[in-house]
Amino acid sequence: MSRRRLGYLFKHAQLRLTRLTGPALEPLGIDGRELAVLTVLDARSPVSQQQAAQELRIDRTTMVAMVDALERKGLVARRPHPDDRRKNAVELTERGRDVLTRGAAAVEEAERAYLEPLTEDERRVLRAALGRLATDED
Repeated sequence: MSRRRLGYLFKHAQLRLTRLTGPALEPLGIDGRELAVLTVLDARSPVSQQQAAQELRIDRTTMVAMVDALERKGLVARRPHPDDRRKNAVELTERGRDVLTRGAAAVEEAERAYLEPLTEDERRVLRAALGRLATDED
């Protein structure tokens, strides 16, 4: 039965989570992918677009388009990279930091609602198991 297959379960679990996080981020004018970019940029500032793309495992063209969109929204700014003038560093603006803070809180609340049917132990085990499965062993 396909409803027991991991692919099916992961896909539908992700769709349900997205139905909660999407509306939570909508008032901030961003989506989950943009929040992920803001999170990486905040954690590794200054960072080049290429470094951020590698960390997020997205191609360079997609990353450029996402940074362009975030720049138009006033959430990030490109500056010459302090260690390599041939690269641009992408940094959060003050508004970008505010949106990141509010977006992270909104997603955290959506995740709490998503995990509500599980016990605290089940939540802990789920997060630990997914963390192990999501870790690349390059």
